[in-house]
Order: sequence, then structure tokens, then C-alpha cells
Amino acid sequence: MATFKSDFMRIVHERGMVHQCSDGARLDELLSTGTRTAYIGFDCTADSLHVGHLLQIMLLRWWQKTGHQPIALMGAGTTKVGDPSGRDETRQLLTTEQINSNMESIKKSFSNYLTFGSGPKDAIMANNADWLDNLQYIPLLRDIGRHFSVNRMLTMDSVKLRLERDQPLTFLEFNYMILQSYDFLELHRRYNCVAQMGGSDQWGNIIMGADLGRRVDGAELFALTSPLLTTSSGAKMGKTAAGAVWLNPARLSPYEFWQYWRNVEDADVGRFLKTFTEMPLSEVARLEALQGQEINEAKKVLATEITALAHGRDAAEQAAETARRTFEEGAKAEALPTVDVARDKLTAGIAAFELFHEAGLAGSRNEARKLIKGGGARLNDQAIAADTAIIGDKDLDASGTLKLSAGRKRHVLVRAR
Repeated sequence: MATFKSDFMRIVHERGMVHQCSDGARLDELLSTGTRTAYIGFDCTADSLHVGHLLQIMLLRWWQKTGHQPIALMGAGTTKVGDPSGRDETRQLLTTEQINSNMESIKKSFSNYLTFGSGPKDAIMANNADWLDNLQYIPLLRDIGRHFSVNRMLTMDSVKLRLERDQPLTFLEFNYMILQSYDFLELHRRYNCVAQMGGSDQWGNIIMGADLGRRVDGAELFALTSPLLTTSSGAKMGKTAAGAVWLNPARLSPYEFWQYWRNVEDADVGRFLKTFTEMPLSEVARLEALQGQEINEAKKVLATEITALAHGRDAAEQAAETARRTFEEGAKAEALPTVDVARDKLTAGIAAFELFHEAGLAGSRNEARKLIKGGGARLNDQAIAADTAIIGDKDLDASGTLKLSAGRKRHVLVRAR
């Protein structure tokens, strides 16, 4: 591995967080000689980020921890256009009210990772609607558009892949890379921002922004991208059968978030410890080398450390303790995910397979039947004999809840309402 002058470049390369970097030696030199500013953009297409964004957030965190200023750019402006990167179809357009509501919710996820303030190394929360909403079309075409070659834009993966698959690409989406490039120029002008970071699918857009800054202002700007992370089995990070693994605790409880990391594949433990925690690499190597049942202890460490960053140390330790009580003692822990079911359903009685499906422990009624018939379903820690067994008021405890389990790792509290 190359020898680096700056802590940031050394750390992110050692931890496998870099895919490509434009003129890395020059960026390394600049980072070793003063405080520099970099940004990553996050569009507001949902009211929460998910673990697919986590590597980008960790890049910003390391940027700040090594003495530099990070900018988390909220894309309230670009969300009105929609990023075509990695998509086969046009994104659904959101209203300004939906976008602003999503943005306010997303902001909360950064508070545990970055320190905001007014100092030279304090993080900045910017919003590209502040400048994009006020752009005038003809001046934008004359002053900015003339620096873009359509020939080159057509070679970008976000455009080329859509066209090769005969999928529609609207003129609105085609403009996205111009607006993202303009963001880089604007942030350089406002904050002397010298680098844009992002996922590997953003490389073309980021390079075009760096070129725009050079052409218009003679600015020296840099691009740095992270690898596309997948699990060892090739699945995309942040996706499960139940949906996205959200960072907002209102979307996904800290306990469920902890469980996601506790259940990763054995082969992913070391890589995820490097990427998503700040543990010393010597300790990562020790944990990664564990074999057999011992690797489960490493997974618990992984889950607790990542949850501590996302939700705070107290929430992480509570999640770990909830898991211990649930799995080792069979306790009905209050921190388990809870599903409300109408009381009259339980009063009348509901078939076990119906309730397992309704509680989200099975994707379909047939799947629920197979789970129960295969002996993998439990009610209040007792095996369920038949898929047609009736669950009702008699199974509720004094607080009006009952516990359903699918296998040893998935548990839900059902509450009568």
C-alpha cells in the first residue's frame, strides 16, 4: 500500500473505503498542509437514509476526525429532478412539501456522526435548493451548459445503461448531472470546497463537476469515490426481504438495526468492521480470524459498535442486552419490534398462520404455513403444533401482548389494541 502524508487518505485506504480518486497524490498533499473542505450529496427521496448510505457518512466522519471540514449537502433541489444513476426507470416526482419534510427527517441521522457548528472544522449542513431554485434557464444554458458536451454526457453510465436497455430517460433526468456539477462549483465558491465524495456510480458526475470548476473558475477540485458494497453472497447492502435497513429509529428500531448486523454472513465481519466502525485494525484482524461459534461474538461486537454510532451507545447496549435475554433466556423483552392487532381479532381468535403473516414474520400465508409445519414457529417461546392453531385472548399476558418467534433470531411482540 502507498505511503500517505495525510491521516485521511491513509485511514480510508487502509479500511478499503476508496474505489477511485482523481490525482490522489495531490489531494493527499493538500490534506497534509491545512484544513480542507469536502462534501457528499444526499437526495431527499425518503424520510430516512439507509445503510446503503452509511459508507458515505463514514467518509464524512473520517474527514472531520482527521482535522477537515465536511459538508452534508441536502439535495432538496436535485430531488425535484431525480438522479437516474443505477435506475431502470424514472423516479417518482415528489412535491416540495414532501421533499422538505424528508429533508428535516434525514438531518437527524447526521447528528450522531458529525459535529456541527461555526468553527473551521465543524460540519456544515447545506441545501442545494438555496441556489438551484433561483437559477434562470437561459443564463444557466449560456454560463454553465456550454461547458458540457452531449457526446460525453451520453457516455456516462447513468445515461448509457438506460439507453442500452431501451428504458426511457427524460430530459429532466438528463439535466441531473449538470445540476450536480453546478453544486460542486457553488460549494467551492461558498465554502472553498475542494473535493466531492460519493459512491462509485457517481464517478462520472463528480468528475464533470471538477471539470466545470476548472473551466469556469480555474479551481483545483478532486473526486473520490467509494466501492459499491455488497454482501459476500452478492446482495446489495441495506436491503432485506423485509425492505430497507433504515437509519431513522422511527422507521427501524435500534434493536432491529442491531439484529441486521448481528446476522451478517461470516465472511463479511472483518470488512464491515473496517468500513462501518472505528475499531483499531489490529482488533479487527483478531475478530476477523475467529472461527466456528466464536465468530458470533465478533458479530455481536460489530452490531453493537455500528448501532452505537447510528443510535448512541445506550441504545446499542440495550439492543445487545435485549438480544441476549431473548435468545439466551427466552424472555419477552419490551424492546422487541411491536405490531398492533385489533383486539376484536384476538377475541374472536385468529389462525396462527394468519397472525404470523400479519405480524410480518412471513412474506405470505403459504410461507407462514410452511414455517409452522416445519417447526420454526413459536408462541410465547412454545412451539406451535399446527398452522391452523387458534391464537386469542388467552395467549396475552397482563400487559396485553404476546410474543411470536420465527426461528431463533426473529421475534415480534403482538399488542392488542
